[in-house]
Amino acid sequence: MTSILTGDIVNSRKKEDNLWLSLLKNTLQTFGESPKYWQIYRGDSFQLEIKNPEKALHAALKIKSQLKSILNIDVRIGIGIGEKEYSASEITTANGAAFINSGFAFDNLSKKQNLAIKTPWQEIDDELNIAFDLALLTIDSWSVNSAEVFKLSLENKNATQKEIAQILSITQGRVSERQKRAGFEPIMKLEKRFRKLINQKING
Repeated sequence: MTSILTGDIVNSRKKEDNLWLSLLKNTLQTFGESPKYWQIYRGDSFQLEIKNPEKALHAALKIKSQLKSILNIDVRIGIGIGEKEYSASEITTANGAAFINSGFAFDNLSKKQNLAIKTPWQEIDDELNIAFDLALLTIDSWSVNSAEVFKLSLENKNATQKEIAQILSITQGRVSERQKRAGFEPIMKLEKRFRKLINQKING
C-alpha cells in the first residue's frame, strides 16, 4: 500500500511563476527525489508519492501551509491510497489503485473544495472527507501569519510556543493567538485520527 497526492496550484496564472514554482519544488524535494517520487507537469500540477499512507495528510498540510505562508497561494490536493502495481523511474508513468484513487479524489473536487481522499474503504472516505470539509473552513482562510505559524509548528512538533516565538521574533502570546486562528490543535487532532484510521486498516 502507498499513497499518491495529485494537486495543482489555485490561480497560478495570477502569481509570478518563478516564485511559487521554486517554492513548490523546494517543498516537494523534502519528500524524496524527482522524478521517482514527485513530478511537476502541465505547468502547475504535480504528483507526489508518500510511501507511508498514514503520513499523507501530514504531507498535504505541509504543502498547503508552506505555500500559503510565503505567497498566500493555495493548492488543491486529492489523496489516493491503494496498491502500487507498477513502479517506474518517473512517478507519472507508474500506476495502480493508489494512482487511480488519487486521480478520482482530485477530479471530483468541487470548485470550493481543496482537499479530498479516496481509499479502498468507503467508511474511511466518508468520515475523512466530512472532517476535511470542516477543517478547510479554517485552512482556506489562513492568513500568511497563520500559515507561517502552522508550518513552523508542524515542522517543529516538539518546539514550545516560546521557541517558535524566538524563530519569528514575536512574543509567545502572538504565537498562541496565531496557532488558535490557524486551528493548529484541532487540525493536528484530525491528523492523528487520520494516522490511526489508516494504520488500523492497513495493519488489520
